[in-house]
Amino acid sequence: MNSVSLALFGFLVFFLGYKFYSAWLSKRIYDLGEDFRTPAHTYRDNIDFLPTKKHILFGHHFTSIAGAAPIIGPCVAAYWGWLPAIIWVVLGTVFIGAVHDFGALVMSVKEKGKSIADISSRIINDRVRVLFLIFIVLLVWLVLAVFSMAIADLFVAIPTAVLPINIEIIIALGVGWLIYKKGSDALLPSLCALGLLYYFVWVGTETPISFETMGLTKTQSTNTWVVLLFIYSGIASLLPVWMLLQPRDFINSHQLIVGLGLLFMGIFIAQPVVDAPMLRVTGDGPSLFPMLFVTIACGAISGFHGLVSSGTSSKQLDQLTDARMVGYGSMIGEGTLALASTIAAVAGISLVTNCNLPAVGAVADLNWAIYYDTWAHASGNKAAAFVLGGGALIESLGFSPALAKTLMAVLVISFAATTLDTATRIQRFILAELGNVLKIPVLKNRVVATLTAIIPAMLLVFTYVENPATGVVQNTGWALWPIFGASNQMLAALTLMILTLYFWQRKKPILPLFIPMLFIMIITLTSLFLKAGQFYGSNLFLFSLDIFLIVLIIWMIIEGLLTVKNLKEKHLLFIK
Repeated sequence: MNSVSLALFGFLVFFLGYKFYSAWLSKRIYDLGEDFRTPAHTYRDNIDFLPTKKHILFGHHFTSIAGAAPIIGPCVAAYWGWLPAIIWVVLGTVFIGAVHDFGALVMSVKEKGKSIADISSRIINDRVRVLFLIFIVLLVWLVLAVFSMAIADLFVAIPTAVLPINIEIIIALGVGWLIYKKGSDALLPSLCALGLLYYFVWVGTETPISFETMGLTKTQSTNTWVVLLFIYSGIASLLPVWMLLQPRDFINSHQLIVGLGLLFMGIFIAQPVVDAPMLRVTGDGPSLFPMLFVTIACGAISGFHGLVSSGTSSKQLDQLTDARMVGYGSMIGEGTLALASTIAAVAGISLVTNCNLPAVGAVADLNWAIYYDTWAHASGNKAAAFVLGGGALIESLGFSPALAKTLMAVLVISFAATTLDTATRIQRFILAELGNVLKIPVLKNRVVATLTAIIPAMLLVFTYVENPATGVVQNTGWALWPIFGASNQMLAALTLMILTLYFWQRKKPILPLFIPMLFIMIITLTSLFLKAGQFYGSNLFLFSLDIFLIVLIIWMIIEGLLTVKNLKEKHLLFIK
């Protein structure tokens, strides 16, 4: 099997999905043709609510959802072979993930820019709203903790990426000022900024920046970066969206397109043979079902995307018709990133020589069998397959190894950092909403809500527990990460449940929402029960949290079923 065939298959399905399926959804379910004044105009405050050109908003939404997860997930899931990973990434994106993201955006826009949790109170009841909010807050704290650690680890491991990543913040502030204060067109400043960013990628490659050269240990360096990242994300989440969030994300969207372009050019030029087996059903790791579907989380569907759709993007949508490009199109972009990551993992790594793997150590000639010989190695190496395999693909275009490695690192860190500060902003919204529901006025204060978003996440970074799967004492956030995939997917299933009820009440066809909801609920509940069995007797904290999440989920599902029952009874009474 040639890797080019996998790339062409993915491109074809993504094109057909956007061309035809998203158009059908727009017309038959989401009803984008109606004349509608969006919340960005109705509630404009130039801080959170701001009408935004669809290409700029696409950049914000695309880069906010395209964090490290769609890279890490496929790199780990290649353990089960190339066929299940490719099928789930491609078909999952088109028929489940993009449908979810698109629907969450449209529903939030039609409901005055409200969050999914807020909408659930009207669709079901106030109890579900509180349960939803608690579930989201727990999930986002975990996202903030893990993404901060992932970025900090990359800064320490690849110090050549430090300068370009931090310079980009300054560049983005300048672009925001030009666009919104000077009235410049967005495209030219953002393209110039992209060129400037790549110049600093070259400068950073020549002049790496590391705290270890200043006398700090590796652990101290990582912890320092974590603190600095949380300070940055807190400030960024409080700034008006036009000042940093939008321009930086617009630049990053260009960077991602260029990065993906280079990766796929490398695939078509190098044409690496797929090194992985088609399917692996034996091994020391967990079973393919349900774990594949929660391991590749954001690469096929993600509940966090619904938070972005209803948390920030719905407040910036200029016209309702823009939702198709922003919601469905951005998920197609993320699916393309997951496709590139999968190909790097199953084929690109065969081009790599003389490397160091996090879970293995020094390797002279890398291949799939070495990288994925055990589940511990596959899960421990995380995104190394993307960085190494993708770097080798870019090297085939004539880039030096050092520059290719920096380019890949900047690509990964940029989107992880985008997710970090977007998640902080979303958490601020969610905590303010929770404060309103629970009558805690102090949480409505933007600064207090931001601190409440950050401090618990920092505690997850700087406290330690024993991971029952490995027996290793590690950061609480990393130990909790196995629960993230399942809880993130379950959030998506619950959002699909709200979408199903919402459009069912409007007499729209709901099978494209109901079938994905049912499938995701089954795999995530199965996964959480399996994890509970693993945690039982080995870690009381992780076991208790897992059970707490299961109870929340089942409670919300029961509330949804009761809503359907009550609506049917009212309908029958009306007919009589």
